[in-house]
Amino acid sequence: MKTQRLLELLPFAVMGAVVVVDVVTGPGVGYLPLLSLGPAFASVSCTVRRTTLIGLLAVALCVVLVAYNEQEWTPRNILNVLAIVGVTIASMWASAGRIRRERQLANVTLVAEAAQRVLLRPVPRRAGDLDVALSYTSAAAEARIGGDLYEVVTTPDGVRVIVGDVQGKGLEAVETAALVVGTFRQAAYDQADLQGVVSRLEQVLARHLPDEERFVSAIIAEVTGDGGISFINCGHPPPLMLYKDGTSVFAEPPEESPPLGLTDLRLEVPKPFHQPFGPGDRVLLYTDGVIEARNRNGVFYPLPERAHILREKEDPQVALDALRADLLRHVGSPLADDAAMLLLHWPEPELRPAEPLDPLGQRHDTT
Repeated sequence: MKTQRLLELLPFAVMGAVVVVDVVTGPGVGYLPLLSLGPAFASVSCTVRRTTLIGLLAVALCVVLVAYNEQEWTPRNILNVLAIVGVTIASMWASAGRIRRERQLANVTLVAEAAQRVLLRPVPRRAGDLDVALSYTSAAAEARIGGDLYEVVTTPDGVRVIVGDVQGKGLEAVETAALVVGTFRQAAYDQADLQGVVSRLEQVLARHLPDEERFVSAIIAEVTGDGGISFINCGHPPPLMLYKDGTSVFAEPPEESPPLGLTDLRLEVPKPFHQPFGPGDRVLLYTDGVIEARNRNGVFYPLPERAHILREKEDPQVALDALRADLLRHVGSPLADDAAMLLLHWPEPELRPAEPLDPLGQRHDTT
């Protein structure tokens, strides 16, 4: 808003400076053609009407300065006025074209954001035995339509989760993200294991992606409730495990695997790997917009050093919101890429108070 205001005042400042310089130096130097900078700068940020008025003001100032300097209407002065008029007409045309493009971009952006909101529907706060927290931060205005995706599906056999990032931005990225999420929602129920889910995703992407220039990095996880969590990592940043004893570790895959959509580079479907995960533990899944976020000095966000933030609040959503706030403070400006974070927390079971014993050592029912 402040920048917009400065751009709107710039034409008047330039013309005012030209008037002052011309009055001080006299008519010999010939600063009058510089008055055309007023309508030229106006076309960058002003409406067509405002640009026209600024152009008329520039013509009027030119006429006044000619009279002030007691000059005759020589061909040179007439050409100065015509030059300002010509620049004004061109600036009006440029302003109209800019406004038309801005409206078209705004309409496309609104449609894409609406599609993305439908795609990235809220996840449940509770999935099976897990508490779920979500944070999604859009990037700067020109890049805010991204391809980050997430989903949590509770099946009869456990909870399956996906967090991914489509290469590229814009409507095509949103379309690909919708395809991945929709396929995952079905495959999470239909497939017996994570490898089957990945195979289904690869088959669908192979049919629908036009070329191999677009791909999807993703981490797919499964918690069955019998202790532990399984991952398949397809070219995605590793999840951050936070254990109740205060330790934290990245869940690195034993073997590197390319992202989804690059079937020709994949010899076989990657095998899931297992990490300890139980009551009291948390795991953070995120996109590269988090760890690649840099401050003004070019320093990346130090996620491992900030892991303690996720332990300081009992409510996982409050803890994740605190991490997001710390990320934004680190960057100090709008993010260059979308940043999605999904926190899974396995709460410890509530301990029931022991039933009192009578003097003979028999327990009494207190209900």
